[in-house]
Amino acid sequence: MIIGSGPAGYTAGIYAARAGLAPLLVTGLTPGGQLTTTTDVENYPGFAEAVQGPWLMDQMREQAEHVGCELVYDAVAEVDLSERPFKIRTEAGDAFLADTLVLAMGAQARWLGLEAERVFSGYGVSACATCDGYFFRGKEVVVVGGGNTAVEEALYLTGHATKVTVVHRRDRFRAEQVLQDRLLANPIVSVLWNHVVEDIVGTTDPTPVVTALRLRDLGTGTAREMPTDGLFVAIGHDPSSALVRGQLDLDEAGYVKVAPWSTRTSVPGVFAAGDICDPVFRQAITSAGMGCMAAIEAGRFLSEHAPSPSSEPAGTRAQAPVA
Repeated sequence: MIIGSGPAGYTAGIYAARAGLAPLLVTGLTPGGQLTTTTDVENYPGFAEAVQGPWLMDQMREQAEHVGCELVYDAVAEVDLSERPFKIRTEAGDAFLADTLVLAMGAQARWLGLEAERVFSGYGVSACATCDGYFFRGKEVVVVGGGNTAVEEALYLTGHATKVTVVHRRDRFRAEQVLQDRLLANPIVSVLWNHVVEDIVGTTDPTPVVTALRLRDLGTGTAREMPTDGLFVAIGHDPSSALVRGQLDLDEAGYVKVAPWSTRTSVPGVFAAGDICDPVFRQAITSAGMGCMAAIEAGRFLSEHAPSPSSEPAGTRAQAPVA
């Protein structure tokens, strides 16, 4: 069974189906994952021009189904990894058994909680400089945050934008010192300490366009607008690992730990792929690659381990509820 339907999940489904593993993929509440909220995708190999994120994920879904991956349009409510076959229960109340499990639930970017973020998402507001920085060539942008992610995003954007302003609510960064030194030495970077973004200003007719940010100085309480072409929110990500917390080894940020050059987790037969175990790259192409790895490793595991005794075939609905 595969839990999750982003690039990692669909790719795992494609490889597992082609290997004759009869994979069952539970899509989650948002089939296609984060890319379904992305507009232009220009960095996925195979396309000379930009493609739409939802279209790309739909193509992956069709390919997975075409080669024999069965999709379950539901969300997983509970898993039991204490023994094989692993037990999975969905929100709809269906129970399943599986001899191997691929976790591909992804991660969610943290946002500021502004209504305007939704309005301008993909139209000047982003949570991924590597994904969208190219669209801001020759423009001025703002990065919000103060940790490693924010500083790394800002440094990346200096290769595209003409001016990068970092807005941080404190008077110092939390990022590694070497990153701070590199950022502050860049001539096109400026930092607004002790400031927060209160709103995003722009137009929506005919299409959304960001024109400015409404900022507040936490020291003086003064509010002002600062013109900008784009906002990158870099205040961290939350891996969707709540389902397996307490059952698998996670790092301090909640990412599933995997073995080096592998997708193996701390429980034999359970594999993780994509953003749920990747706090560094978080790209569609790296997630897809890990999905491929997980399916291959799951196949090898099944060839080396006899199916667990059960009254139901692995990968099918089970009568007993998850404990």
